[in-house]
Amino acid sequence: MVRIDKKATRLYVLDTNVLIHDPAALYQFDEHEVVIPMTVLEELDKHKNGIREIARTARQVSRTLSDLTANVDFDQIHQGIPIERAAGSNGCLRLLCYSDLTLPDNMDDSPDNRLLAETCRLRDERPDASVILVTKDINLRVKASALGVPVEDYLTDRAFDDTDVMAEGVKIYPDAGHDLWETLAMEVKVERDHHKVIYHLNGEIPPEWYLGMLVSDNAHEASFEAIVRESAPHQATLELLTNYRHGASVWGVHAHDSRQNFALNLLMDDDIDLVTIAGSAGTGKTFMTLAAAFQQTLDSKRFERIVFTRAPISMSEDIGFLPGTEEEKMSPWMGAFHDNMDNLLRDEHDGSSTWNQDATRQLLGSRVQIRAPGFMRGRTLNDTFLIIDEAQNFTPKQLKSLVTRAGRNTKIVCLGNVGQIDTPYLTANTCGMAAVVQNFKNWPHAGHVTLQSVERSRLALAGEELL
Repeated sequence: MVRIDKKATRLYVLDTNVLIHDPAALYQFDEHEVVIPMTVLEELDKHKNGIREIARTARQVSRTLSDLTANVDFDQIHQGIPIERAAGSNGCLRLLCYSDLTLPDNMDDSPDNRLLAETCRLRDERPDASVILVTKDINLRVKASALGVPVEDYLTDRAFDDTDVMAEGVKIYPDAGHDLWETLAMEVKVERDHHKVIYHLNGEIPPEWYLGMLVSDNAHEASFEAIVRESAPHQATLELLTNYRHGASVWGVHAHDSRQNFALNLLMDDDIDLVTIAGSAGTGKTFMTLAAAFQQTLDSKRFERIVFTRAPISMSEDIGFLPGTEEEKMSPWMGAFHDNMDNLLRDEHDGSSTWNQDATRQLLGSRVQIRAPGFMRGRTLNDTFLIIDEAQNFTPKQLKSLVTRAGRNTKIVCLGNVGQIDTPYLTANTCGMAAVVQNFKNWPHAGHVTLQSVERSRLALAGEELL
């Protein structure tokens, strides 16, 4: 938005959507003052009833405000309630109430307009300070700019800056060829350990390397593909990947390039508990994940069941309530699941699919569960391969509630495309998937890859490029 010249003293006026998005936002402004207008308190009161996530969050914010005001007198409330911040600095909270508030000319009496009026009046009363409105509502930020009100987006929830991009989990050296180690100027020692080929490197390790990422010398027919197991400034340990392009396969599925081969290795790796796979439509995210899930559930028996869930958010208008059980209600949202099941179980010779047969559906039905994310709270999933589809539509808090369901011997795979976010107030750098990728970036039991090559028809590929 508009660049703001900030003074030493700052007052941040928080919109309701900021508190709903992050109930801990009160503690994120260091030594500065946080202002909660009466309009925001009234909106929180309207949202508090119900069992939806927004109602739970509104109640949580109300409890936080109640705790802060519990042991203070009216003078302290008027002057500002002290808040101890995590960074060690102390700020304060002010509750703003005007009994004779006047709205700007030609503006209707709405919560957004009252919030703008309250911010404008506070700005006029405090010429010694920078009064800044903080909101995640884009339209409100535009209106505030038009009125000359300093306004910002809530930045603390961002997993990375706008100038950055989400990590791809891949580092490819296409010009190195067979002289990769000479190009990187490293000493290499190779050893075999329990059917694994390990590379011990000494030298200046590239700073962009981190645990669980792919290092390759080519994007397609690479002669070297390895995952980073250990990394330090002057030494690293890499493990050679299994080649799933030609000989080996996962449930009959082969990789077409380095990124897909890396994704299959992450999905089949017993040391990797959390896998995140990003990519546009048609890159094979769900197809490869289901293949790995069936391989490890039905063949190797590593897991007892597969749980598939996704955020039930439609692309356009809703069609109303859906009848039936939980799985029947989720069925319309599981088109990607059923399409990929049909392809995985299709006979290569006559083109028929055993997925349409009752015996196959009954067999897989005992091992595959389709669950709504809203009913996952409180569960502990043991011996489970959990697939979270459309992870970009979850908030960090919602995705945390799903990831923490993991019990003994559970693998979680998050699939999504940060370019297709359908949830209000979420962006490519604030959605749950971005938070998971960034926060688990250096955890040795997590891996991430961004797929690029579209495996659908030439029409789909042209649509991805031209539209």
